[in-house]
Amino acid sequence: MGITRSFYGKTLEGKDVDIFKLSNNNGMVAEISNYGGVVVSLMAPDKNGKIDDVVLGYDKLEGYIKGKCFFGAIIGRHANRIQDASFEINGKVYNVTKNEGENQLHGGLIGFDKVVWDAEIVKKGEDECLQLSYTSKDGEEGYPGNLDVKVIYALTNDNALSIEYFAVSDKDTVVNLTNHSYFNLSGHGSGDILKHQLIIDADKFTVNDKESLPTGKVRDVKGSPMDFTTLKSVESGIFSECEQITFGHGYDHNWVLKVSGQKPEKAAEVFDPSSGRVMEVYTTKPGVQFYSGNYVDESESCKDGATYGKNSGLCLETQYFPNALKHKHFPSPILKAGEEYKHTTIYKFLNR
Repeated sequence: MGITRSFYGKTLEGKDVDIFKLSNNNGMVAEISNYGGVVVSLMAPDKNGKIDDVVLGYDKLEGYIKGKCFFGAIIGRHANRIQDASFEINGKVYNVTKNEGENQLHGGLIGFDKVVWDAEIVKKGEDECLQLSYTSKDGEEGYPGNLDVKVIYALTNDNALSIEYFAVSDKDTVVNLTNHSYFNLSGHGSGDILKHQLIIDADKFTVNDKESLPTGKVRDVKGSPMDFTTLKSVESGIFSECEQITFGHGYDHNWVLKVSGQKPEKAAEVFDPSSGRVMEVYTTKPGVQFYSGNYVDESESCKDGATYGKNSGLCLETQYFPNALKHKHFPSPILKAGEEYKHTTIYKFLNR
């Protein structure tokens, strides 16, 4: 397993951006940019050994700079939505930037997906890993504390892309990091993911309002389109007239996982019958957002001349629950000063 580094382009401000090629002994390859920590491509074999790129993305850096879909990026400081773009810590109200109506989505106007990270190739045992580092200054996007963040990517010989997240702040703050890759296990330009089959190891989900904000209610999945306790296709529930589905124009919800949080445990599995590819998701996070790409509409600058429409890819964003700062019974994304935020998510590829 090795990593190579090459020039990828320049930001609008003239900063150099590199792309890193991670490969394993099985021919699997991941390309990751230090602009937003974006997973630019992920080449995985199908049941016949054919290699395809299974993540949506752009053909050049400019696409990620201008793009609004968060393809492949690190999301922070706070993944998902914060109602009214405000929260309270230690009796003080913080107002963060609004970028989705009156709310904040995925860290604000310039989240972690829109910055250049420092990059270093590091050793972990005998293997090389890509380490990205970024310091989010006190007050950035309205968040308190100078936050030192580190994200480590590794592509292992069991065909797994491992992402480890670390952060430390000098003030009590909010941290909820995730990766926003859109997966299509038939290949990134192959059409929609409606026939992909999914399991989520969760009996409950957090109920959304019309703005896709959790209301604080937690509901059983049984008997609803939200039930992925056994393998079923995305299309089997996405056209339901269930209020939760109509609110989000498809799936855009958080499931309450059964993981302990002590070590990465299996949270979800996606199976593509046409290619035979299977993607298993392991995490230490308490929730996962299944997003079915309901608002994707990209016809310019996509990889290989592809056009991406609604449901061209699906996301499984491991996370603290959205809007947790408004609901004290949700797991808290508050990071105390001097304590370490540490989480791991793994996307493992198999064939069936």
